[in-house]
Amino acid sequence: MVIPVHDENPVRRTPVVTYALIAANLLVFLVEPVHQFFVGSQTVADVCRQYAFFDKWAAIPKELLSGHALAAHQYVISTASGQFSCPVDVFPHKSPALSVFYSMFLHAGWLHVLGNMLFLYIFGNNIEDRFGRVPFIAFYVGAGYAAAYGFSVMDSGSTTTLVGASGAIAGVLGAYLILYPRARVLSLLPFLFFLPVRLPAWLVLGSWFILQYVYAAGAGVGQGAGVAYVAHLVGFVVGMLVGCLVRVAVPEPRRT
Repeated sequence: MVIPVHDENPVRRTPVVTYALIAANLLVFLVEPVHQFFVGSQTVADVCRQYAFFDKWAAIPKELLSGHALAAHQYVISTASGQFSCPVDVFPHKSPALSVFYSMFLHAGWLHVLGNMLFLYIFGNNIEDRFGRVPFIAFYVGAGYAAAYGFSVMDSGSTTTLVGASGAIAGVLGAYLILYPRARVLSLLPFLFFLPVRLPAWLVLGSWFILQYVYAAGAGVGQGAGVAYVAHLVGFVVGMLVGCLVRVAVPEPRRT
């Protein structure tokens, strides 16, 4: 695995949309019940509260394809002291389509949100710079929707909540691979004791895509609150396709 830290790819203007998205993700995370688990252990009540929060706001594949909220369902939590059932919550007025948008700002833990924001911070500024601010917003949201619905089609019966900006950010990564494949990215290599090296973007992002494919082939959804690797693949491919269109239709501006 390669951990990017910084790319050597200057922009022409301040990426205000990218910064705003990062701020929004962090602020929303701080209102989630899960944010407090960084400093304390989880109780059964904490876990139940987080499940209910995600059920209310996050996308669920079965809901997305049916177009309506699920009927009541039960969560059972296994602990060293035995099994405990969470109270059943029903959200009949939930909008599955809007839940995809909400999901783009929800995260399952500190590592999840910080990892996503790192990738958005490094690669989002150049895509915003190339696309323009308003088109970049449309692209980001569109990639997120494509990722969520793409995963739902692949696993139509799933009632696992899908949370995280990963699908939308995967779109950004796919576009970056097409538009700036030779840009140098300062990266850390964990298997070499976190040695920092400068690698081309095609290698950093290509290895990321392959890793997501391996995870998807082995287990479609990661542990926790619905980290869907197939959604990452869909978002990345969508980003590549849009990147190809932009590369042909919108020549890269000259830098002065």
